Amino acid sequence: MLNPFLNVSAKIVFLLLVIVCVIGCSNDRTNTREPERAEIIAVAEPQKPLEDLSRAYFASGCFWCVEAIYESVNGVQEAISGYAGGPEQNPTYRQVASGATGHTESVEVYYDPEVVSFETLVEVYYGSHDPSTVNGQHPDYGRQYRSVIFYQNDEERAIAERWKKKVGESGEYDKPIATEISELEKFWPAEDYHQDFEKKNPNQSYVRAVSIPRLRAFQAKYPHLLKKELTH
Repeated sequence: MLNPFLNVSAKIVFLLLVIVCVIGCSNDRTNTREPERAEIIAVAEPQKPLEDLSRAYFASGCFWCVEAIYESVNGVQEAISGYAGGPEQNPTYRQVASGATGHTESVEVYYDPEVVSFETLVEVYYGSHDPSTVNGQHPDYGRQYRSVIFYQNDEERAIAERWKKKVGESGEYDKPIATEISELEKFWPAEDYHQDFEKKNPNQSYVRAVSIPRLRAFQAKYPHLLKKELTH
């Protein structure tokens, strides 16, 4: 007859072996999933260096608004707020905002032409503000807020002029298109605190009342042009 103590011991040993196997299998599943996550992160598409991208220049009112609009467009990697259109060297925000210079608040758009074309950026431009407003964009008025496309070559100039004519003949506006089409001479980046201002200050009064509504109106009008993360 078997010793009862030995029978119980055998059962205990068997149960311990089962527990060890279950824990081991569980750890094996965990360990096989973690490298998969690491691999996904590793193959994520890196952003291109800015010097490898094309650039375009636009002005249509407050540059906080314009910067946010272009940064929501698929193919645009960066938009820089700044000043263009005047002869003054190293203009400051205080000088430009006072209307004392010939500059207008502008943005420098860095984009990948393999993803989005200059022509599409011009379509975004005309579709994201009122180009029939002379010297301003509600609620900001003055030459420093005028509507301008700054071209860098004959091709960009032709595209900008073609779209200006197209928009003017569309019947959407009662007044003539006021957008100026000017050759870019120099773009001056604005002070650091202006960069990504809307993104960093979502509760600022102007941003809430003007910038965000303007951005949302654009996004509702052009959902097919937005970055994927903004379409979900």
